[in-house]
Order: sequence, then C-alpha cells, then structure tokens
Amino acid sequence: MNEREKLLRKLSEQQFAAWEAGLFLDTHPNCEDALKAQREYTAAAKELKEKYNESYGMLTHSCPNRGSKWQWVCDPWPWDLD
Repeated sequence: MNEREKLLRKLSEQQFAAWEAGLFLDTHPNCEDALKAQREYTAAAKELKEKYNESYGMLTHSCPNRGSKWQWVCDPWPWDLD
C-alpha cells in the first residue's frame, strides 16, 4: 500500500467514525462523550482531507479550489493517481 492509499484509508476511517458517532447521537443526544468523539473524528477527517488535497489534488468537487481556475476537471483525475 502506497502513501496515497494509506492516507485515503485513514481519511475513510475518520469519516466512518464521525458518521457512526453521529448516528449514535441521534438516539443518545445528551451523551457528552459521543459528542466529543464525533467532533474529534470530524476534525481529524477535515485535516486528513486537507492533507490529501495538498498532496494529491482535489478529492471531491466540493474541496477548496486553489489557484486561478477550476481544478476538478484537470488531469489527472483522483483515481488515476498511483
């Protein structure tokens, strides 16, 4: 597994954990530990997404666009990178 794949896996893990914590909070809205965990997972996912964007380009079309042109349609596409 290369560094790009490792970063994507870490990002996926944090996003999944944030999503699961959010689902738990749907049924346990007063659980301070779950709320804290959800916020931490969300922040970690945001940092990893930013790191990915800086290293490998835009991950999704909703990622911040840097530069003077719309970069989502520029080659290579995210899945073309090794």
